[in-house]
Amino acid sequence: MKDNRRQRPRPEFPKKAVVTAGMPYGNKELHFGHVGGVFVHADTYARFLRDRIGKENVIFVSGTDCYGSPILASYRQLVDENKFEGTIEDYVRQNHNKQSEVLEKYEMSLNLYGASGLDKPGEFHKEVSEDIFNKLYENGYLTKLSTPQFYDPEHKVLLNGRQVVGKCPIEGCNSDKAYADECSMGHMYMPNELIDPKSILSGKTPELTDVTNWYFKLDEYNDVLKDRIKDLKENSNSRKYLLNTIEEFLKPPIIYVKRKQLEDDLADIQDKLPKHTIIDEPKKPSITFIFDNLEDRDTARDVFDKLGIRFRTGKTLVPFRLSGNIDWGIKVPEKEDLEDLTFWVWPESLWAPISFTKTYLDSIGEDPENWKDWWQSKDSKVYQFIGEDNIYFYGIAEMGMFLALLGINKDSSLDWENINLPHLIPNNHVLFMDKKASSSSDIKPPMAEELLDYYTAEQLRMHFLSLGLAKKSVSFTPQVFMKEEDRQGPDTVLKDGNLLTNVFNRLIRSCFYTSQKYFDSKIPMGEVDEKILEESKEAILNYERHMYNHDFHRIVYVLDSYIRKMNKYWVNNMKKAEADEDNELREKVLITAFHGVRTAITLIHPIAPDSCKMVREYLNVNENIWNWEYIFDNIYSFIEDYDNHKIKYLEPRIDFFEKHESQYK
Repeated sequence: MKDNRRQRPRPEFPKKAVVTAGMPYGNKELHFGHVGGVFVHADTYARFLRDRIGKENVIFVSGTDCYGSPILASYRQLVDENKFEGTIEDYVRQNHNKQSEVLEKYEMSLNLYGASGLDKPGEFHKEVSEDIFNKLYENGYLTKLSTPQFYDPEHKVLLNGRQVVGKCPIEGCNSDKAYADECSMGHMYMPNELIDPKSILSGKTPELTDVTNWYFKLDEYNDVLKDRIKDLKENSNSRKYLLNTIEEFLKPPIIYVKRKQLEDDLADIQDKLPKHTIIDEPKKPSITFIFDNLEDRDTARDVFDKLGIRFRTGKTLVPFRLSGNIDWGIKVPEKEDLEDLTFWVWPESLWAPISFTKTYLDSIGEDPENWKDWWQSKDSKVYQFIGEDNIYFYGIAEMGMFLALLGINKDSSLDWENINLPHLIPNNHVLFMDKKASSSSDIKPPMAEELLDYYTAEQLRMHFLSLGLAKKSVSFTPQVFMKEEDRQGPDTVLKDGNLLTNVFNRLIRSCFYTSQKYFDSKIPMGEVDEKILEESKEAILNYERHMYNHDFHRIVYVLDSYIRKMNKYWVNNMKKAEADEDNELREKVLITAFHGVRTAITLIHPIAPDSCKMVREYLNVNENIWNWEYIFDNIYSFIEDYDNHKIKYLEPRIDFFEKHESQYK
């Protein structure tokens, strides 16, 4: 039977790429979710792209999110409790340095891990923020809106977004961790929609007072974004749940009212509302009112408020706030007598990767303005790895603003083939002990650095990739953090790492020791077993396809299958060669096994780079072994002088892929 899999065209990768990995807040160290949920995947892909298209053609950037009310609140609390001395810049720098150190320990290969408010990256970020604001303003994409902001009369202060907590007003959302205009699930709404607001300063219900800010006209991009989602569904490998989540926000403005509140007054109430359509399905508890625009919906909200009728709004696009009034932030350019405003942290964090790209280019002596070649060129692609809670900001707000910056609006003709926007790779949550991580859990979730007291970085990288976060939220259950009585069976965190520390280590060592004992530390010259050669090619092609689709858990499956097949080939055939004292078979098996090692370390290189580097050095081959231009070549292609070549002598009990020292106890 003919195998049609080999007829599939190989995926095409861009000539240049930027990879980004979210931005941790500057008020904390990295927790395990930062590393396991985003950074490991982003780094693996960046490393793969360097091997695939050339390291000079890939820029991997991220950084500390320095601004925002959570950071200011954390800083002030520590100062008030005499737990920190120094400026807020000192506080953020301390956390930024800790984050950088941990990322290095996890073998992250960032070209730049900047800080949006510090040093050269901060300078570039200030310039980029001002440039973007001015361009959006000059081209008519911004509007001034006076919207209600919470005010605590007891403390006599306006409350920033995180100083107010209530229940999310969006229909279907059960989050009770909702702030002034966004909830923990990434839903956006206006402050006066928040249910049961409480000030975290006084614990009392705050008042609302009108405050004027700058807003981006995001709601005008509804139809444009609908068209984009349609194109992505037809012409991209974007994750389905990403597109479905974005679509949920592209609905018309809706109000839901519980049926029992309307009783027999529905017709009378309808007469008082702006133009609308109604969906009244008897089996559903709510009646749905659909409006043509936000203005009509908000008029209807006022009608329901005056009648004392409780309601919830649906997901829809609302103007996206750009500015706020907290001190710790980048100053917004003064326009139309609006003074002393700072950028809200979310919008400026969306364009921070551009600032970091400019900073990196400047650091290597290139013109920072070449960032456009990386972000907008048809030959380049930007890959942004994010958490699922941030889909609204990256998938909708960012895309709307970037379209505006490209001069595309609701009246533009849309040629998506020539509009280069970032490709989003969202991951679901990494749960801790089957729950979303929370400091109130029975077992406190570990920080990323704590995990390195029990596992190696490469064991954790393998495990986090294997979780399949592209499909669903998955539990992270490290046994070392469980109570003794709750531990059952082997530690699941070690399962995928054992493929390297046990099975693959054994195969590599066997090759080296056999070469040293029988072939004078040479890699014998000869033909690779045809069946293994075909299996190697199939593994490479499957791996490449899964990497293109960012299906990292499937990559782990490919590696597991291939390495175990190679190990089985070695054991079965070398056992026969030893029993028959057949040196010709021994040589053939060694030649084939070295090809397996060569193939496997190239595929593993993006995941466990340091250990693969050690194998390469012991093989005494050049760095072209990582280069996908030669991916199907045998190991002799990477030996510069075969006649004088020898592998580096391997002492007994040397491991290429090491276990953590605590695992030997």
